[in-house]
Amino acid sequence: MSGAPDPVPPDGSAPHIGDCHILVVDDTDFNRTLIGALLNEAGFHNVAFAKDGFDALAQIEAAAPDLVILDIMMPGMDGFEVCRKLRADHAYADLPVLVQTALSSSDDRNRAFDAGTTDLISKPLDRTELLARVRIHLENRMLIRDLQLYRARVEGELAIARSMYEHLLPTPATCAALRDTSGVELRSHTVLSTDMGGDIWGLVRLDGGRFGVYLLDMAGRGVSAALNAFRMHTLIHELAALGDDPAAFLSELNDRAARLLEVGEHATLLYGVVDGGAGTFTYAAAAATSPVLLLPDGNVRFGDAAGLPVGVAAGTRYEARALPLPEGAALMLHSNAVLDALEAGTAGLDAVIAGALAQAGGGAGGDRFEAVTQALAAALGDTPHDDHTLVWLERACLERGA
Repeated sequence: MSGAPDPVPPDGSAPHIGDCHILVVDDTDFNRTLIGALLNEAGFHNVAFAKDGFDALAQIEAAAPDLVILDIMMPGMDGFEVCRKLRADHAYADLPVLVQTALSSSDDRNRAFDAGTTDLISKPLDRTELLARVRIHLENRMLIRDLQLYRARVEGELAIARSMYEHLLPTPATCAALRDTSGVELRSHTVLSTDMGGDIWGLVRLDGGRFGVYLLDMAGRGVSAALNAFRMHTLIHELAALGDDPAAFLSELNDRAARLLEVGEHATLLYGVVDGGAGTFTYAAAAATSPVLLLPDGNVRFGDAAGLPVGVAAGTRYEARALPLPEGAALMLHSNAVLDALEAGTAGLDAVIAGALAQAGGGAGGDRFEAVTQALAAALGDTPHDDHTLVWLERACLERGA
């Protein structure tokens, strides 16, 4: 422990412990010289000195050190006061402060720790103890700094991913245009988790007043899951020519995803074609959550969404299913996290929807979307562990205008 620090990595990728900035604070010239000599001998060459507490605080403000070796008994401002002032500033909350003291009573030592001391070094100084404590606290300091840098980098990457996510979502203008041609209103509700869960939804334009809609939930969380979701988004739009046939669309998408994604990476996905004129929703599903049909009379019907996740096995073929979409009906697509967060799964979702519909007036007269999203928000909480996505498609009644 008391030997020289490890050499600097040849590529300079990691900070060298011997380059850490150490501030020695002592009102006695001899003590400052002795400590400096011991540190230099052990390979610590970035050492500065302060003659009292006022000098120490001024130097720390000018250039924050990585570690402070502080004498507790000094005139004017003792070490206790220096510690208290440092800990009162959030910038120095984790700055290691090693107090050198001859105080032996437990009350005095407790007082030192109460003031914010990180560790104690006994007087008279012992070379082995001094260097061991300096080294361990500097190593901890460097580890904390590395973790902070990593966290900042991840947060920056997540911010970029969120910006990309918002850019890829259908715009209000796009949804309004589809409503005018299909007679189906599109609304959505999304709550992103702090580390992003890989959800994304979107639209595929078709002819004849129809359109395709998909909801994808990528396995995993964080930047890698978000990037994979964006890659899948690109594949989906490359296959727009197959958008009329949900089964063929999903089968081809799976084959491409199996070649694109790494082992263990996969996605649940539901893709369907909305035909407002015919009043139908034709879809194919890959281990997705069941689409929920809310009929004008207040009844609720769950569709079948079984199937192997996308990207698991090339050659998997998916079947097309259909649900009616009569006038005044609404179709709700939702991510896996919604069910996971409800204790009773599908039964829990059914109960939430039933309560929301009762609050909204039962049938198509009230704003069922607002009632359902508010009920889900109350059930799921404000800080989800995974992305919560809900896509709402409501077919207009003739008296409202088709």
